[in-house]
Amino acid sequence: MPDTLKNAAEWRQFAAGEHLFRLGDRPSAMFFVASGEVCLRRYSPDGSEVALQRARRNFLAEGSLESQAYHCDAVAIEASTALAFPMAAFRQAIDESPDFRSRWVSHLMREVRRSRAQCERLTLRTAAARVLHFIECEGRDGKLELPSSRKAWAAELGLSHEALYRTLAQMEKAGTIAVAGRFIARR
Repeated sequence: MPDTLKNAAEWRQFAAGEHLFRLGDRPSAMFFVASGEVCLRRYSPDGSEVALQRARRNFLAEGSLESQAYHCDAVAIEASTALAFPMAAFRQAIDESPDFRSRWVSHLMREVRRSRAQCERLTLRTAAARVLHFIECEGRDGKLELPSSRKAWAAELGLSHEALYRTLAQMEKAGTIAVAGRFIARR
């Protein structure tokens, strides 16, 4: 990251439930979530939450770089700290630094792959299939440390938290997975 962009960044603290930005706001900063967790969310017509992205130690809302308005809300799931890079400085760094531009494109490609896996996962018909797909795509060697609470994970899987809890219990009883706190392993 170019020094000019690093120097332009500002640390911001967000309490659990606090918005980083709201649907319709004009994008003024690119955020990197350094600690805690932030969720990009929208609501379906029936009022249920749709988790578009969850960020921990990662950028979020990368699409806002060339947008006139945010298309969702960004809400801190827990107390979070983020670096806010002014949009103009971020765009300038991409334009002027080939190395930074290359790293940014690599980051975006990883996010595209993650987003495609999420789309694929949401087409799976059963909760158990979604859980196994998540372990396969997001875990390592059949093991996964949950990046957030089970309730937040349920939203990401497109499930109610009750359905997720039932599914995990059934899968564990059937010997398909082993659950230990925040860790889930495929057997």
